Amino acid sequence: MRRIFRAVTLFFVALTILAAPHASLGQISVGVSISIGPPALPVYVQPPCPGPRFMWIPGYWAWATNSYYWVPGTWVLAPRPDLLWTPGYWGWRAGFYVWHPGYWGRRVGYYGGINYGFGYTGYGYAGGYWQRGAFFYNRSVNNIDVNVIRNTYYRAVVRNVTENRASYNGGPGGITLRPTRAQRTYARERHYGLTRAQELHERTALGIPALRASGNRGRPMIAATQRPGVFHGRGVVPAARLGGRYLPRMSPMRPERRFSAPSQRPYVRNEHPGSRRNLFQHPQPANARSDHFRPGPARNGRNPDRRRPPQAAGRHENRRPQNGRQPDRRRKRVNRRKGNGHGAP
Repeated sequence: MRRIFRAVTLFFVALTILAAPHASLGQISVGVSISIGPPALPVYVQPPCPGPRFMWIPGYWAWATNSYYWVPGTWVLAPRPDLLWTPGYWGWRAGFYVWHPGYWGRRVGYYGGINYGFGYTGYGYAGGYWQRGAFFYNRSVNNIDVNVIRNTYYRAVVRNVTENRASYNGGPGGITLRPTRAQRTYARERHYGLTRAQELHERTALGIPALRASGNRGRPMIAATQRPGVFHGRGVVPAARLGGRYLPRMSPMRPERRFSAPSQRPYVRNEHPGSRRNLFQHPQPANARSDHFRPGPARNGRNPDRRRPPQAAGRHENRRPQNGRQPDRRRKRVNRRKGNGHGAP
């Protein structure tokens, strides 16, 4: 009986272990991790809110097919009352930039301290609140038409004078704000992922070449939309200006790829002539000095960098006999001794 009890116990323990990763992965799951930092957040104007219960989802830089692309900010209908949106953010970890996806929850959690604007100042949300199934909008940070939406109020939000448009936390040039104890508690609460409208919005943005950072240089043509998935017509807002200079920041763990333009890449000497051609190598003129020459210390007061003239090599070549044999220096020394009156050895 004991053996049967042990076997049944081990069986249920094995089932528990196999089922546990599915639940835990959904809680700790993060997105892709790459070595290139995302561009700065562009500056744009928020389109008008289309109606009640619509929540503002700020725009962000996503990654796919070896390039960043801009997912425009948009108004999304909340999946249910009393749910708020916590934006995703890029975080720097162990030499890579890791994407932490956003989620829906009862309270706004930690989103890297990124100042997405329109109520997302880097900590919490100042754009509105839920009360008895209705959402009340703060007109100081939202574009609200009072003729369409009546549940509004006005509360000034303190703006940072030295505004940082960085779109990632940690690493060189990133936001340094860390999560508080309360935000760590929020992270353990029940969360909900993207809605279908948000997924459609992100997939549609991926298929638009003008939203790729490699083409728009950090200033997308479509910065925000009034409704998710609608990228043309009324309610589409372009970026007013860049949030910062477009220079992809490389991770310090990947210094060989920190230069974006070919003119900014340093000359890298190819040590092995038979190896593959270096893509970062700049062409050298024909009369350029070879990098393989390493002058040593000066000897006997001579300049080691002085090259031997061509005619000097010619004089040494003329000393060699025409028959190709080397002169017998030992015999010459013997003859010289005979000439000086000394006997043969």
